[in-house]
Amino acid sequence: MSSKVLPFSTPSHHSGSTQPTPSSSSNLPYLSTPSHGLALQLRQLYQYQTILSEHEAAWRDRYSFLLSKGYRLRSRYEPNWSPSWLKIDIDPAYCDDSIDTVLPMVIDATNLKGQRAVCIKRIDPKERTDEVNIANFLGSITGAMLRDGKNHCVPIFDSFRDPVLPNVEYLVMLPLRPYANPEFGAVGEVVDFVTQLIEGMEFMHKHLVAHGDLTTQNIMMDARPILPSGWHFVAHHCRPDGVTPISPLARIDYPVRYHIIDFDCSVRLSSDQLHLMRNFGGRDGDPPEYKNREPYDPFKIDVFTLGNVFYKDFFQVYEGLDFLAGLINFMKTADFRQRPDARVSMKYWLDVRGRIDVGRARWRLQKRQETIGERVLYDTVAFAREGVHRMKRMFGGAEQQQHRVYWS
Repeated sequence: MSSKVLPFSTPSHHSGSTQPTPSSSSNLPYLSTPSHGLALQLRQLYQYQTILSEHEAAWRDRYSFLLSKGYRLRSRYEPNWSPSWLKIDIDPAYCDDSIDTVLPMVIDATNLKGQRAVCIKRIDPKERTDEVNIANFLGSITGAMLRDGKNHCVPIFDSFRDPVLPNVEYLVMLPLRPYANPEFGAVGEVVDFVTQLIEGMEFMHKHLVAHGDLTTQNIMMDARPILPSGWHFVAHHCRPDGVTPISPLARIDYPVRYHIIDFDCSVRLSSDQLHLMRNFGGRDGDPPEYKNREPYDPFKIDVFTLGNVFYKDFFQVYEGLDFLAGLINFMKTADFRQRPDARVSMKYWLDVRGRIDVGRARWRLQKRQETIGERVLYDTVAFAREGVHRMKRMFGGAEQQQHRVYWS
């Protein structure tokens, strides 16, 4: 994404808008005289790209094809695109088409039929994979798998092949956010996260799919409960207009759903197939079995890597999560033959969860590296938020209906 500097005071736009127009001049930061020269200086300073990068050009070249499939890309990728800020003297930071893509293989789009936001992933593997088949098997909205509440695989709305390149396919998915953006704020949110992820892993393994890369990058969330006004697919800190800052709600009061994505490393085995293999796995190089030349269990790789997520992203970062220690050690058992499978991991976790004091659910998460000043500030904010929560519950507000009991 281009370097995008927001002003201290931002105008108010409708969350569904995508690009400013001259008719909204009262809300836009038109530059004073000599405006044109100053606008040019700003564009040079912030380096907003007026020419598409190579991977962006690839999406532009498929604009008409994707439109024929019912998906419209942002105006930046229209075949005859011209930067909107060149036509009027306006800071490019206020133009949606100044925002480029971050990852070459994914892009945001609008489903014309329902006018809803979607994410399109381009599948162009160097080696043949079963990613599309597995993604559709687990997550297709036309299949039966998504009816199971334990299925945390990303929903797949559509899939199709490229009209020119026979090995390239596209997956149309639910747009998601990194699961820790915004950060977790309460102990109960961590408990819910752990439950959902082990649940999702157990579901995949029950259907004989080993993910292979169950790491931080491949766990995301549907943030609509905490960001009801939506968010920009690339500029995560903004609403869909790409300008207005987001103000997320607390997920302890508005629980989110976590999803597992990216099945490029995944395998789907048959019930009569030997569940041992070599050369299986993704980003996490920590599983001890990788150091040996013997075949190993791909399902146990998932158990270890997910345990590593709990360890690195939570136990090492926050205080007060002592209840995770036993689970992490269990899931990261060095000998994969002694390591629990997903079902046993879930059984172990539910036993641990049942012994956690329910009153800890709303405790603020404290980072291990917090300074005294930060701790006082965050504690004060948390105390004030809890006071508001109690008042709303007392008077029967909507939050009372939204609150989830995380364990019992």
